Amino acid sequence: MWLYWVLFALLLLAVLRRLLRGSSSPNPFSADCRRPPAPLVTDKDVRKKVIKQGIHYIGQIGEKSLMRFLVDQLTEGQLQWSKMPSVFDAVVLGEPGNSKMYRLYSGKKEYVEGLKKQFPDEAVAIEKFVRLVKRVAQGTTYMTILKMVPVPLVKILSRAGLLAWLSPFFTMTSRILTDVVSELTTNEELRAVFCYIFPTYGVVPASASFSLHAILVNHYMEGAWYPRGGPSEIAFHTIPVIEKAGGAVLTKAVVQSILVNAEGKACGVSVQKGQDLMNVFAPIVISDAGIFNTYERLLPAEIRTSPDIQAQLRMVDHGISGFSVFIGLKGSKEELGLEGTNYFIYSHQNLDEAMNCFLTASREEAAENIPMLFVTSPSSKDPTWQERYPGKSTLCILAFAKYEWFEEWKDETVQKRGAVYESLKNTIVESILKTVLKLYPNIEDKIECISSGSPLTNQHYIASPKGELYGAAHSISRLQAEATAMLRPQTCVPNLYLTGQDVCLCGFMGALQGAVLCASAVLQRNLYRDMLRLRRNSPANNSKKKD
Repeated sequence: MWLYWVLFALLLLAVLRRLLRGSSSPNPFSADCRRPPAPLVTDKDVRKKVIKQGIHYIGQIGEKSLMRFLVDQLTEGQLQWSKMPSVFDAVVLGEPGNSKMYRLYSGKKEYVEGLKKQFPDEAVAIEKFVRLVKRVAQGTTYMTILKMVPVPLVKILSRAGLLAWLSPFFTMTSRILTDVVSELTTNEELRAVFCYIFPTYGVVPASASFSLHAILVNHYMEGAWYPRGGPSEIAFHTIPVIEKAGGAVLTKAVVQSILVNAEGKACGVSVQKGQDLMNVFAPIVISDAGIFNTYERLLPAEIRTSPDIQAQLRMVDHGISGFSVFIGLKGSKEELGLEGTNYFIYSHQNLDEAMNCFLTASREEAAENIPMLFVTSPSSKDPTWQERYPGKSTLCILAFAKYEWFEEWKDETVQKRGAVYESLKNTIVESILKTVLKLYPNIEDKIECISSGSPLTNQHYIASPKGELYGAAHSISRLQAEATAMLRPQTCVPNLYLTGQDVCLCGFMGALQGAVLCASAVLQRNLYRDMLRLRRNSPANNSKKKD
C-alpha cells in the first residue's frame, strides 16, 4: 500500500509539472503584503476609515494578468487602476539628509539595470538574486494546489522529499532570508536593498523565509498600481455586484458568535443590533475574521477545545503589530514636493540588528528610536485626488510596534485611555515626524491635522486580536508544506469555512487567493480552472486574437 501511494504521488507530480510548464497563462497566485481592504461598507464615515486603513500599492494587476481579470469580474470592470511612478519604491539607509538612497524601478529589465547602476561592482550578485527570486516565485502556484489536494497526499509528498524535486520554492521555504543574501554578497547596503521589502509581510530578515520574500520581490518587479479614486473604490464597486446576486452588505452589525446546532454543524451567526442579539441563520458560514477570532472567540467554548482546532492553532502565532500616522496637509503635491513613490526608511544598513534593538527595547526607549518607517502619499498616487480635494494632500506613515507596549490599556474605552497612553503615542508621533520632515521639508508649516493609531487602535477598529497588521504570523513554520496544506478553507466544523489572508497569505492579493480557495471548497469545483476558461472565451480576449 505504501508503494502504491508513492507511485501515485510520482504520477501526480509528473502531471502537475507538465500542466504548469505547458500553460501560457500568468501565475494564478501572487501576494501583496500590504493590509487588505476593510469589510465592505457603504456608510460614509466608515468609508473614510477605509481610505485611512487601505491599500498602499498592488503588483501584478496589469491588464493582462489573471488577477486583474478576476478583480474585473468582481467589480464588473468598474474599478480602475493607476500605474505608480517608474520608481515605485525607494530605500533610504540612514537619516534623510545624511543617508544613501536606492531606487527600485518598474520592469524586470529596468529593475535589474537600475540596481546595477547603483551597485556597479555587484552585477553578479544582483543577477543571481533576481534569477533565484524568479525561480522560487514560479513555484508559488503549488501553494494553492497543496490547499486543494488531500492532506494525506501532501504529507506523503513532503516526507518523501518529492516536493523539493517539484520546485525550488519548497526547498527555499526553510532558508532564512538573511542567510541567502549573505551568501550572495558581502556588501551590507546591497543586502539591505535585497531585504528592504520585509515590512510588507511583517517578518524580519533573520526570521523570514526566502520563498515568501521572493513572492513579494517578484510581485512588484513589473511595477505597482493604485486604485483610481482610492482603496474605498474596491468596496464601492464590489457592493453592487453582491447585491445584484441577491446578497446584502450590512454595517454596524457586529458578529458575536457562530451558531452551531445540536449536530455540531454551523448554521448561522449571532449579530448585535443595538442592545439586542439577532440570530441570522444560513446553510453555510464563511468567516473572514481570522483564524484566532474564529476559533478562539466566535465558536462555542466546547468546540474551541477540539483536537483539530487546537492542532491548527498550534501551527500559527500572532503576527507583528504596528503604529500608524495619518497627516492631512494644505497644498498640492507639486507645492509640497510630494510624490507617488513609497519610501522605506531605515536608521541602519544592518536591518536585523536595528530591528532587534527596537523590538527588545523598553517602550519608552523604542518610542524615541524607531528604526523603520514606511512613508507614502496616498493623494499623490491617485490622479483623481486634486479634482476631488483641490489644494489638499495626505501622508501615511507606518512603523512596527509591539502589542505588549500598549497592552495595559486594552480594557480602557477607546479615546479615553488616559494621559500616559496619549503621551506614549505623542512621543512616537514626534519621533516619526522628525524623520518625515527631513524627507519632505516643505510640509513643516502645512500640517492641518494628524491622527495616529496604536496596536490597540487596530484591535478596536478592525478586530485584530493583538493589533496584528497581517493576521497570523508569516513564519517559516507556516510556510512549510504540511502547514500550508492544513491551513485551508475547510474546518472541522461542518458548514464552516475560513477565507482571507489567514487561509493563504497577507495583503489584498493574498486575501483574494484565500477567497478563491474558499469559494472553490464551498462549490466543490476548481474556480482557477473556471477563471482561465472564462478569460480564454471572453470577448476582449477573442478580439485581441483577431487583432
